[in-house]
Amino acid sequence: MDTIIAHNNFVALMTYPESLHFLFTKLPMYSRIGQAAHKNSLDNIISLCEQIGNPQNNFKSIHVAGTNGKGSVSHMLAAILQASGYKTALYTSPHLYDFRERIKINGVMVPEDFVVQFVEKIKPCIAQMDASFFEITVAMAFDYFAQEAVDIAIIEVGLGGRLDSTNIINPLLSIITNIGFDHTQILGNTLPLIAAEKGGIIKKETPVVIGERGEETDPVFIQIAENKKAPIYFSEDFFRVVSFQSNATSIDLEIKNNTLESIEKYTIDLPGIYQTKNILPVLQTVSLLQSVGFPIDSPSLHYGLSHVKKSTGLWGRWDVLQINPTLVLEVAHNEGGMNQMLAHLATLHYNQLHLIFGTVKDKDVTNLLELLPKDASFYFTQAHIPRALAAQNLQALAAALSLIGDVFENVNDAIVAAKKIAKKEDLILVCGSIFLVAEVTKKDFV
Repeated sequence: MDTIIAHNNFVALMTYPESLHFLFTKLPMYSRIGQAAHKNSLDNIISLCEQIGNPQNNFKSIHVAGTNGKGSVSHMLAAILQASGYKTALYTSPHLYDFRERIKINGVMVPEDFVVQFVEKIKPCIAQMDASFFEITVAMAFDYFAQEAVDIAIIEVGLGGRLDSTNIINPLLSIITNIGFDHTQILGNTLPLIAAEKGGIIKKETPVVIGERGEETDPVFIQIAENKKAPIYFSEDFFRVVSFQSNATSIDLEIKNNTLESIEKYTIDLPGIYQTKNILPVLQTVSLLQSVGFPIDSPSLHYGLSHVKKSTGLWGRWDVLQINPTLVLEVAHNEGGMNQMLAHLATLHYNQLHLIFGTVKDKDVTNLLELLPKDASFYFTQAHIPRALAAQNLQALAAALSLIGDVFENVNDAIVAAKKIAKKEDLILVCGSIFLVAEVTKKDFV
């Protein structure tokens, strides 16, 4: 639907595609230009939200940060809360196929009309303060969630935590999934420095759940929590995975509740074995929510976990698009994510691995390449964004490490080439960049 806007006696017709074009091309955008789009203060987002009535103060929220797993944790929590009957909002980034994936209520994307109207409403503010793409989309999400009077919103951090635009909310609780090396040029090049940035989401007297313990990072979180008088919960102290079985499209787990001395079985429709880590802060968060007036019964908990994709539309986490040969999309793009992906690979039975790989310039590319199995067949490609590392350059870096493969103009050409060569028992895996996965023409498979 078109929206008509008047500007100084000039009537302009703005469509949804035109609104997206404005957002994607006129605003500083991290996925396009990298560090230059990152802001070193929260002044812009504070000012933006003040000018639209501080909508972030009008709904309850949960804040989720971490190097890896924050998307899966956010979607699992949203699915559980939806199954429990709550009007549940979800803000995540980046999107894969549709901008509106970032902003959802009960799994339904924000309407195109709202995007158009919000962009037009906020344009004068954008001109005044040189706002970024991420700042505008965060403000848009907060405005939409407030207008729709959601019961609770799960808000995923974009980058870091302390200076992330989402960090103006006052959540019921905060979650930090784990700490690893990523965006080191912004967050710091040691685990304690990165933990300090992620720990910036910890609020005064507000509980925080830590997904994974770490010798270097635990003291950082404990100190921040003590300074803020925030109760801190290390989920590994409360829950432990006893056993798991990863299947083609799901994972079955037995998890011990250390407090109750009981073991319960769960199924998650996200098959990556890294979900054995992500489930622990989810269960700890559910326990805390139950204690602050959000009843969640066992059937709702189990249903939510087993219907994450259907309920919230989470894609790219060990996404199996076809079998014989098996074609998988995996958004692993940093050292921690790649190691988790490789651990999952080690549990599978296949003949030959066909690895379609692309990444961005601001990663430690050599370090990522060194992790990859040398006996794979490689296909080097790139996403079509300025941040992408040219496939030819990637091929040269890989060749220095004895990883040999051809260059392809785009990821879909690489998939076609791999499918021509692969046998039924082979595995074709697309990974290395969220933006690369986003360019797969998924409609050809679903």
